[in-house]
Parts: sequence; C-alpha cells; structure tokens
Amino acid sequence: MLTTILKNGLTRRKLLGATAAAVGSAATASLLPKAAFAAGKVIKIGFLAPLTGPVSAWGKPGLDGCQIWAEWVNAAGGIKLADGNHMVEFIGYDNEYDPAKARTGATKLVREDEVKFIMMLGGDTWPGAQPVADTTGMLFSTLLPSDLSPDTTTLLAPAEVHPIYNVTGVEWLAENKPDLKTAVMCAQDDALGLPSVATYLAAFEAAGIEMQDAPLLFDPATTDFAPVVTKMLSTNPQIVCLDTAYSDYVHPICEQLFQQGYKGQIISCTADFYEQILEKTSVEFMEGFIFQFPDFDDPALNADFINFQEPNRFYEEYSKRHPGEWGAVSWEYASIMDLWRAAAEKAGSAEPDAVLAAMKEGGKGKHIFGDAEWWGKDLFGIDNALVGNWPVVVIESGKARIKGFKSIPEWYAKHGDLMKKHMAAYGQMWNQRT
Repeated sequence: MLTTILKNGLTRRKLLGATAAAVGSAATASLLPKAAFAAGKVIKIGFLAPLTGPVSAWGKPGLDGCQIWAEWVNAAGGIKLADGNHMVEFIGYDNEYDPAKARTGATKLVREDEVKFIMMLGGDTWPGAQPVADTTGMLFSTLLPSDLSPDTTTLLAPAEVHPIYNVTGVEWLAENKPDLKTAVMCAQDDALGLPSVATYLAAFEAAGIEMQDAPLLFDPATTDFAPVVTKMLSTNPQIVCLDTAYSDYVHPICEQLFQQGYKGQIISCTADFYEQILEKTSVEFMEGFIFQFPDFDDPALNADFINFQEPNRFYEEYSKRHPGEWGAVSWEYASIMDLWRAAAEKAGSAEPDAVLAAMKEGGKGKHIFGDAEWWGKDLFGIDNALVGNWPVVVIESGKARIKGFKSIPEWYAKHGDLMKKHMAAYGQMWNQRT
C-alpha cells in the first residue's frame, strides 16, 4: 500500500513547485476578483488529494488544471442552473495521501465549506473518506476504480479506469509489432502495482506474448534498481513492461535499462516528465516507448469526438503557468468537471443526488475520449466507472504522440475471462478486496 511508502521513507517524489504554504494559498484562492464573486452565486467544489509529499505528482497538477478550467468557465458566465448562473470555486485540502487526513478533509469540506462535489485521487485514502460519503450522501470521484464496490453508491470513476486501459497499449503493440513475442515485467508491490500486474498479464496472454518469468515485485522502499533491471534482462526479453510504476521508479529503471545496454521495446502505464528521462538516456533509447497519457498539444485531440474544451490551448496555458510540470493528472480532474458541469446543468441543480442521477441517466456518458458507458459490475461490483476508448501514446523523436484510440469494452468483451482470472490470482476482484 502507498502508506507503506511513507512509512519506509521512500525518496521523496520531486515536488511540482510551490511550498506547502503556496499550495494552501492557491487551493483556497478565488479564481475571480472578490467583487465578482460577491455579486453572484458560488458553487464550491472540494479537491481532496495529496498536494504535498511523495504522491503529490498525482494531486497538485490536477488542482492546477482545475484552476484553469474554473477561470474559463467563470469567464463564460459560470454554471447555468435553474436558479441562475453560478461561479465555481475549488477548495483544496491536502490529505498527504493519508486516510485519517482524508477523513478530516472530507468532513471539513462537507460540513464547513459546504461543497457540492469532492474529487479525489483515491486509493489508500478512500477508506478514510468513505464514512463521510456514507453518512452525508456526498458525491465523490476517484481516479482509481479499484476503490469501487457495491457499497460505494456515491463514488464514481468518470475519467480514468486504472488499470484496465493498459490493455489498449498491449493490443496496439501486438498489432503493430507482431514480431515481439517475449516480455518481462516489474512493479512495486502495492495497491496500484498489483491490479496493474494482473491487467498486463491478461493483455499479454490475449496478445499471444509470452511472459518469460513471473512479474518481479519490488518493495516500495526500493531505491537501487540496478539489481531489478539486471534480473529482468537476464532472460534477454524483447519487451520490458514497467507496469504502473511511479515516476520515482520509472526514471531510475529507464536509466538502468539504458546503462545496461537494453535496446528493446519498453511499455509502461505512465511516463510522467519523460523529458527528464530523455535527458538522462537518449532520444534513440526512448524511441517507441509506449504509454497511456498524451500531451495535450497533440493534434489527435482536435478530433470531433474529443470532449474537452480546446485541449491544445489548455496545454499551452498550463505549460505557461507550470513549465515542466505537465503529467498524467494535469487534465483528468478537469475532464471530470466537464462531466459534472454537464450533469448539473442538465439537472438544473448542483445537489449531489441530482447530479449523480443526471450523470448516469441512460447508462451512457461523454467521456473525454468519446462516447462511453457506465460499466464495471463484472470487476468492481457496480457500474460506476465510465469506460470507452483510451489513447495509445508512443514517444517518437523525443515527443509523445497519440497513435490511436482503442476500445476498452471491445477488448473486455473478448477477453474478460482472462482479466478476471489474473485479477483473482492477485486477490484484486472486488469481493476479495472487501
């Protein structure tokens, strides 16, 4: 579990700028002049995520992206409900990826700040917040659908369906590089690593790619990755899979692969701050690296089916304000807010029960990457994950580029039994986790 990382004193993830004081100031600051807020109504949205500490790379950039989103929405007149237009304001609470602090933060956001919706990274912090959801009926979102169960009726995974989307990268790899038939994999032994291992195993089996050894699970406190890489390369694999490793792992593993002379295919869930990896390896080494999260200056995101307002301009503005800090979550929380806004305006209300009903009406939704369905009962025990297409991203000449969009439901319809087999083997089915 990620709390183990904190207890074992893992080398701190590079914080994405800002001291804790600056984070607190940014999290609670109004997005328009005070006079503008005083003149109209305001809807407050809770942002309950790690804003400092080792997991801040999957929290703080999301709040930064939401601030841009709010400025754009407010400048266009705000949220249009039955009783008039409302400005939107984000209230941040740094849970430091600690369940107890998540519970304290959820209570404060609901009772004191009177927010109408709370976004979380999820994972180890969700059990802390769940009692608040249960007692208040507050609507929450998570980036980790492994938090879902039949009991989490007011928790949604409307943006990211980790780790199920990882099958799309393997599927694309098998279609475009059919000569690659052997693979090895490593992962941190925690709540994000294990379900992702199961997913990659299912995807490799479906693609006819042979795993040369059991996945190498390393302790989350690991800092020396030379032995890990040496062990993986001992079988001379054609593919090295980095699973859903944090950037604190992906970066040194790639450096070791480079130093130990690996020249084969690399596939990973994320490649956050990949420019730093390029600097420590080479453009040639990173050529063809497959992962799942695009830069938003990608021309492919201008397609008609993309449900995100001006992604290229969003990326430009984000990069101007936070240079070098674009990562996997920079856009995800903002994309959740697009869904929330559409549902609130459809319902004419920002109340959690009304928004939830409007969001799930008809079992369909406008996911950022196209039309999608509310799904997940087979794996999570509840259809509260919005699932559709997901991009496959490849680094070419030092730049991440979308190579295509693959359907998660179509893959699952063919290979769902494989997914459940491997998930069960690692104890990751919802009934095993609860």
